[in-house]
Amino acid sequence: MTIAVLGTGGGARCHIAKLLELGHDVVVGTRDPGATLARTEPDMMGTPPFRQFLGEHPRIELQAFGDAAAASNGLVISGIDGHNAVRALSAIADQLAGKTLIDYAVPFVYRHEPEHPWPTPWGIMPKLEPVDTDSLGEQIQRALPRTKVVKSFVTQEQSTVVDPKSVGGGEHTMFVAGEDADAKQQAVDLLTSYGWTDILDLGPLVAARGMEMYAHMHSAIGFGLGQQFGGHFGIKVVR
Repeated sequence: MTIAVLGTGGGARCHIAKLLELGHDVVVGTRDPGATLARTEPDMMGTPPFRQFLGEHPRIELQAFGDAAAASNGLVISGIDGHNAVRALSAIADQLAGKTLIDYAVPFVYRHEPEHPWPTPWGIMPKLEPVDTDSLGEQIQRALPRTKVVKSFVTQEQSTVVDPKSVGGGEHTMFVAGEDADAKQQAVDLLTSYGWTDILDLGPLVAARGMEMYAHMHSAIGFGLGQQFGGHFGIKVVR
């Protein structure tokens, strides 16, 4: 299967490498392939330049967002950051039409001045926008009415999403939400191939609000465990 991964950051790279390991063909999308390949410095998270990753994974094709989406034969994973996702995906609506789009972004706003800041080891906690009465997942679906949007992966670090057994032998829970049953099943099938055995369908895409808002709790748990960046832990729904 040819799967498109939109984005070249650390999370996207986790999916790219795992999909290749599982035998899929992977087309990677970026805003400007030339600019992406020209970078020689790590990004803000310390992730090495993508050209280094590309050299280690010669089977990857790097293309513009729209070309990558068009090359997939049904499944697209969006690793585009939450601040830019709606705009970037709206620009390639035709190439995404009829396809399943799994979105795992959190709609963080990093440059803000809250009245009561939450100090973190790396600055202040970003705020969520939208929050409570809307979600990024829903915004993407409204912008892409011909695309089947599924919200998933968002409650875990992507390194754990692609390797659930690295935490507690895999005994934790992953969530999916969306309006299309077949699209959600595609996400479930992918998660199963990653090694997940406990996948909870939260129902319609409105549940993306809860998944996105969980991001703050995820950070709080990580801080409580002494993990300043990311979080090597899982959550389990006991029922």
